[in-house]
Amino acid sequence: MSSMNRREFLQVLAAAAAAGFALDSRELLAAQKGDALYELPRFGNVHLLHFTDSHAQLQPVWFREPSVNIGFGAARGQVPHLVGEKLLKAFNIKPGSIEAHAFSYLDFEQAAKTYGRIGGFAHLATLVKRLRAGRPGALLLDGGDTWQGSATALWTKGQDMVDACKLLGVDMMAPHWEFTLGHERVKQIVDTDFKGRIEFLAQNVKTADFNDPVFAPYALREMNGVRVAVIGQAFPYTPIANPRWMVPDWTFGIQEEEMQKTVAEARAKGAQVVVVLSHNGMDVDLKMASRVTGIDAILGGHTHDGVPQPVVVKNAAGQTLVTNAGSNGKFLGVLDFDVRGGKIQDFRYKLLPVFANLLPADADMAAHIERVRAPYKAKLEEKLATTEGLLYRRGNFNGSWDQLILDAMIEVKGADLAFSPGFRWGTTLLPGEAITFEHLMDQTAITYPTSTLTPMTGEHIKMILEDVGDNLFNPDPYYQQGGDMVRVGGMSYSCDPAAKIGNRIRDMRLGGKPIEAGKTYKVAGWAPVAEGVQGEPIWEVVAHWLRDKKTVTPRKLNAPKLVGLQGDPGMA
Repeated sequence: MSSMNRREFLQVLAAAAAAGFALDSRELLAAQKGDALYELPRFGNVHLLHFTDSHAQLQPVWFREPSVNIGFGAARGQVPHLVGEKLLKAFNIKPGSIEAHAFSYLDFEQAAKTYGRIGGFAHLATLVKRLRAGRPGALLLDGGDTWQGSATALWTKGQDMVDACKLLGVDMMAPHWEFTLGHERVKQIVDTDFKGRIEFLAQNVKTADFNDPVFAPYALREMNGVRVAVIGQAFPYTPIANPRWMVPDWTFGIQEEEMQKTVAEARAKGAQVVVVLSHNGMDVDLKMASRVTGIDAILGGHTHDGVPQPVVVKNAAGQTLVTNAGSNGKFLGVLDFDVRGGKIQDFRYKLLPVFANLLPADADMAAHIERVRAPYKAKLEEKLATTEGLLYRRGNFNGSWDQLILDAMIEVKGADLAFSPGFRWGTTLLPGEAITFEHLMDQTAITYPTSTLTPMTGEHIKMILEDVGDNLFNPDPYYQQGGDMVRVGGMSYSCDPAAKIGNRIRDMRLGGKPIEAGKTYKVAGWAPVAEGVQGEPIWEVVAHWLRDKKTVTPRKLNAPKLVGLQGDPGMA
């Protein structure tokens, strides 16, 4: 679907308004001016621009926010674990507005058609340039998960994104999925492409033998007479959530004590503002902010939460702002500090949605994107099937894209049931759209894509679900090891997230009959973290299934029966 021009966009807005879709005068004004949404006056003298978790999406996409984002323990019902109307109410966002579409799943299909696609590095580049023009010295910070998530990123070993980030003007970044390109490739990019251009920061990545820093822990910059420190925090559980063999000689972890020492070192070197560029996930950032002092703000990622305003966290020595800037190139966070007398006097923060229809494409970035896609154009555009239903991924337990992958694995591999990883990345498709090979790769493009068929006992199946469940539902954020719940196809079960470890998964059934602990079942899966696993890449399995189907009916989600979560504001 080609992008609408300004006149066509105004016509669609007018038609939507006439049909009763809630559009106030502010939205119409924004459309007429084209950039009124992005008129953000300069404030203060320290300026930070932040995007994260773009997952290699260079072009504008659809992306549906979750309708299930549950918090556990003290996080239940707290930001970022609010969805739909509860989220809009918490941040005083008008239902039916352009912001409501950006931050929630509500009326997604209609609103998507009205407002158009989001993100795209060419449109993001335009916004960055506009904001920098009024904010001298502004730093552009990339929160990571940038070099993975698309076909071209996989096929170029991240080079398409590396070059795009240099063109975008990124100053510093913190990593996670970058490590799945392997430690040698990461070091090659940092030591060559980034040298003298982009700081690759990770205070919590050390050598396994002598505990030496692998990357710079932080960077210092002078901005309008103020010294600013940016500390990098890589995803702490990389060797657990992703293959350990890809980073065999490096250790990770939250490293709270090291973080405190790094803050103190930066302050001792004259930093008047200290921010952490984090890939911890927001719940971990909130806990860290309450325990580590001297951090003015944490610009967070990993959990893909689009949070309109920072959470202000009190600690023993003051307060820390904690933010999270969404995913897929959908948002750009703007944090302005007013620093006088060596101290922060005030701040302003805005998380700006990047609407491709409201921001013209930057010519240089658009040319780069066209150039890197050209060699793969035919493969990317191969039509595999048409979807009759909405295909999306986000959610704690399942999404319709995940269900499609599960259904395909069970049918193609002749499995009794199937597991699919609880990945958060992956774009959305509207009903009636063609499913291209590129769209499939948006859900599956990883460096360990092997599909498997494994005999497992019922006891082993329960053990896997309990183990993954503890990573997700542990009430202590420091023990939540990333991702959402493994997606399950073919088997029903109930889940009590508040139960103790080993007792959360119950009533597992296959075809209505209880799963037997000692019986063996054929279980399909993909993305094994063990080294040397052989098999067909998952995209080939699903592509084969899609080509045969030609038309894909709406998927019925196989989600567990949840115990004890009635009325949770993190569930629609």
